[in-house]
Amino acid sequence: MRKLYLCCLFLIPLLINAQTEIDALMMNKNNFCFGAVYEYSSWNEYWEGTFKRENLNLGTVSAQGPALMCNYGIFDKLNFLFTVPYLETKATAGTMKGQKGIQDLSLTLKYMPIKKTFGALTYSLFALGSYSMPASDYVADYLPLSIGLGSKTGTLRLMGDVQYHRFFTTLSAAYIKKANITIDRNSYLADEIHYTNKVNMPDAININLRLGYRSSRLIAEAIIDNSVTQSGGFDITKNNMPFPSNTMNAFKLGLNGKYTLKKLPELAIVGGYNVVTEGRNVGEASSLYGGVFYLINFKNKNK
Repeated sequence: MRKLYLCCLFLIPLLINAQTEIDALMMNKNNFCFGAVYEYSSWNEYWEGTFKRENLNLGTVSAQGPALMCNYGIFDKLNFLFTVPYLETKATAGTMKGQKGIQDLSLTLKYMPIKKTFGALTYSLFALGSYSMPASDYVADYLPLSIGLGSKTGTLRLMGDVQYHRFFTTLSAAYIKKANITIDRNSYLADEIHYTNKVNMPDAININLRLGYRSSRLIAEAIIDNSVTQSGGFDITKNNMPFPSNTMNAFKLGLNGKYTLKKLPELAIVGGYNVVTEGRNVGEASSLYGGVFYLINFKNKNK
């Protein structure tokens, strides 16, 4: 059930969203996939600029929670995806209290204009447009324990996929445009003092590479993901808290897997692990997730 895999890997990394609706598969027309994933992420060291350090006033910082995900096939070549996560953060040391609540609602249109097959070789081209916005009134200016950055974002992604027999390579690149945010104070220190409660948020570029095995029941992939903040960001100042408009670069490695049940092919189980191996103003986080998804074919049901 290759079409089921699309929603199964539609996962949102905790805190800093980098949607992974980039599995290079499409939901067929009138098919609806829904499910939930639970993810746990933690770190006890982080990069203050390029300097890697620990902070005994924080200890281990963790974030965890479920995410509800849905995908509907408007047409065979056009899908609509919906995601909303609930997060809870905490630190094992110090006096800062964690946050909990609904994070950001994410909506995505995914279009596949080209798909060609030549013998055992298939290549496809995709275009994705996403929009996300805070789904609750959480405090963004409370990093590293905020559940989000509080910014409305628009993302444009181009993606190509090549599959030879059951082995595939998927490469995509995205530009992420972030709207400015308003914080609950009248001044803040960035590269200089700003006497305003308006924060200019820097944009970002994301590159994602996936290599793996794709069959009718089992899909496994290795992932290399790199997010780079564009001009406008700045480093965490010495011994200070992070700030929403910091430069936040992260290079991640990960593994994803999905298994479709033989006796109940509408049901799939997913799981995976990823780790930040290099970064700037982010935690050296490792994340583990698991979830289940169910596929409904409304066309067949109506018949």
